Amino acid sequence: MSKLVYRFATVSGQGIHWLLKRNCSITPAQLGGLYASICVVSLGIGTFFWLQGAKLVLPFAWLEVVLVGVAFLAYSRHATDGERISLQDGRLVVELENAGRLERAEFRREWVRVEPKTSDHSLIEVSGQGRCVEVGRYVRPDLRPVLAREIRMALRGA
Repeated sequence: MSKLVYRFATVSGQGIHWLLKRNCSITPAQLGGLYASICVVSLGIGTFFWLQGAKLVLPFAWLEVVLVGVAFLAYSRHATDGERISLQDGRLVVELENAGRLERAEFRREWVRVEPKTSDHSLIEVSGQGRCVEVGRYVRPDLRPVLAREIRMALRGA
């Protein structure tokens, strides 16, 4: 099994693992620091103008801070989304994490099918034993067929 070369997978011992994650340029912790600095600057400017007699600037600064906070919260909920696929001990395990919710599906190696859902660049459908899971969200559409072939190759070689 370890003789095969994989583009997306990592081989460790007797298992093969794929970790497909969202491409995020900033972590939730970094985003929190950025948000805190935006709050300080916006509310500081709003307070300065409020003290100068412009009473409507501060409420709009608060509105801005709240709306930016809501947008950052929506971003950070999905920053750790990803798909984990592992093939070990004759089982293919697919774990999908979306907004902190984990969905897990387990398939026997000999009964699993790996096919594109509709066309060559669509999501990859992993099915078997009455279950079906779509993977490949975090892989470029033109590389999804490569990922599907890699999973099929690993299933045959296991």
